[in-house]
Amino acid sequence: MSDGSSTYITTPIFYVNDVPHIGHAYTEVAADVLARWHRQSGDDTWLLTGTDEHGQKILRTATANGMTPKEWADRLVESAWKPLLATVNIANDDFIRTTDERHEVNAQKFLQHLYDTGYIYTGEYEGYYCVGCEEYKQPSDLVDGIGEYTGELVCAIHSKPVELLHEKNYFFRMSAFADQLIDLYESNPTFVQPESARNEVMSFVRQGLSDLSISRSSFDWGIKVPWDESHVVYVWFDALLNYITAVGYGQDEENFSRRWPATHVVGKDILRFHAVIWPAMLLAAGLPVPKQVFGHGWLLVGGEKMSKSKLTGIAPSQITETFGSDAFRYYFMRAISFGQDGSFSWEDLSARYQSELANGFGNLASRVIAMVVRYCDGVIPAAATLTPEDELVRDTGRRVTDAASEAIDRLAIHEALASVWELVDELNGYITSQEPWGLAKDPANRERLETVLAIALRGLGTLAVLLSPVLPDATAKLWSALGGTGEVTDQRLDRAWEWTGGDSVTPLQALFPRIEASVG
Repeated sequence: MSDGSSTYITTPIFYVNDVPHIGHAYTEVAADVLARWHRQSGDDTWLLTGTDEHGQKILRTATANGMTPKEWADRLVESAWKPLLATVNIANDDFIRTTDERHEVNAQKFLQHLYDTGYIYTGEYEGYYCVGCEEYKQPSDLVDGIGEYTGELVCAIHSKPVELLHEKNYFFRMSAFADQLIDLYESNPTFVQPESARNEVMSFVRQGLSDLSISRSSFDWGIKVPWDESHVVYVWFDALLNYITAVGYGQDEENFSRRWPATHVVGKDILRFHAVIWPAMLLAAGLPVPKQVFGHGWLLVGGEKMSKSKLTGIAPSQITETFGSDAFRYYFMRAISFGQDGSFSWEDLSARYQSELANGFGNLASRVIAMVVRYCDGVIPAAATLTPEDELVRDTGRRVTDAASEAIDRLAIHEALASVWELVDELNGYITSQEPWGLAKDPANRERLETVLAIALRGLGTLAVLLSPVLPDATAKLWSALGGTGEVTDQRLDRAWEWTGGDSVTPLQALFPRIEASVG
């Protein structure tokens, strides 16, 4: 799978006007699993996340809370957004804030370059603006208000009234790039994925592109337009630039050329910004477009997209405090087809925890290691003559290693996990059919007993490596119990089936303890 090439993966930078819910954590975990997988496959990997801290919405929220916008952002970053990464065990390489000097200075360089080359001009704009989206809305994006908003136009996403604004702004000549973007989508079908996202984006661009208003003069919380400090840069134009300012654009060309372009993992509601506006900005600047934009689906709770205003947002810690971060990571990567909407329910989480993690994987690991301790005094046995059943387990290990890596290349995380679970099921069936506890009763079966346990241990070692990007805590414990050398994260994931253990095993505590308390 891997040739040691550069792999740069980003999450969106999240808006600090509120606290994170499981939808944010879902995006973080998906990007983290992909990055860990590539890192362990020998790629030069970099995972970026961060926070978006400018714009009118944050200014208003901060003012309402009696703080400056920077104080508000600092408080939320430290109390909510950075702790989120620890809650769901994210191994990010960098964390960028749009208030970082490295971002502000180099975003201004980018803007100045576009201005100098004629891609930015002065104009006037009147339109309906949604503060919640920080975006001018098309008429098709608006609906008639109901209840207290009857008689007003409201944003279809936020169900809040839009504001009619008239501003003299600077505009980006985005319309000039419609043909180039269509060529990009057609010549590189994987540029926007999944297919539903690609079709939506192509349809949008084929309708024609308007130029983009990229500055605001009605408030001052943002990056100053370098040639006109009475304007600040439109928050989305500013935010998208984080992906290049974080890896050296404008100040470290060597690192920039090493890392860029990136794979962007985003929610489908911000797909157009990433798949239309962002590549147009890069084309204007003469820079490579992203490697890929992947728009994943929404998490639904009770059939609706999660929303703070509708009180359907669930804090990740509500799940991890009961089930642990590994189970959080596993559930959302396995239960939802990556790229499609998925429904969260406490009942499904609890059932999968019990059947797949506790009984399926955890119990398998505990049983095999306990039998090696009991029947071999903990010494790892060697396999003798292999039967077709033994060969099948080994072949499954190799097959699922290859299949999982191929799925990851397509960003099909759920398929990768489903492939790995074939080995979990194969091993459980193998132990049941070979009955090592029965073999242990007769010394004449000693060689066969040791072969069965050796094959099972090898399968467990393969699972420890393959599952380490998704279950970092459990696999580290399993690796240690298997007597593996170094850390499990040091093992080449694309060669997981080659695992050979240490000299002896040590007893293993339950990886996924039974949870008795009711949840939800």
